[in-house]
Amino acid sequence: MMTEFFKSMTLLLVLLNPFLVIVYLIDVLQKLDRRQFMYVLIRAGVISTVVFWCFALLGDKIFSNLVQAEFASFQIFGGIVFLLIGLQFVFYGPTAIQILRGESQHLAGAIAMPILIGPGTISASVIIGKKLPALYACLAVLIALVCTIAIMIILKGIHDFVRPRREPLIQRYIEIGGRITALFAGTISVEMIMQGIQTWADKF
Repeated sequence: MMTEFFKSMTLLLVLLNPFLVIVYLIDVLQKLDRRQFMYVLIRAGVISTVVFWCFALLGDKIFSNLVQAEFASFQIFGGIVFLLIGLQFVFYGPTAIQILRGESQHLAGAIAMPILIGPGTISASVIIGKKLPALYACLAVLIALVCTIAIMIILKGIHDFVRPRREPLIQRYIEIGGRITALFAGTISVEMIMQGIQTWADKF
């Protein structure tokens, strides 16, 4: 049980990928002071936690009863969307996610969706709900999100300390690191598509 718990928690944490998300939010990182950034992140984390809990507890029922579609269909479509986002970031850099997020007045909601709440993390929440009892599934989701938010707050502190002294270095990290981690996102998206196709194929 504990092995499955840690595997599930790690899966969601890897998909949330705070090191990539911080690159997505570089404009927000530079505009807000640390206290404002923490407030917005925590609100986005609360929104994301509630959504992930819903999918962890009601996953298949949401798709079969409410959406009236197979979870495999979501995996395929979500994988395609995730792949397109990864490709845009590889070719256009941080401006790609700024276009997707837009200039929302409700910044916490804009960070929660589509940055934290995406096809990959929703799929992971459904899978966690299938593998673990309800309480453990919710706890795994909560710990993964707390770790994500904590890492991003630490990275904000490092950014504020380094930026006045080494701003060109930060810009280089954003460009190179962002594109490299976007390749990882693209790999996960292809895996989602293949899992969805395999699930459909197993029905025949």
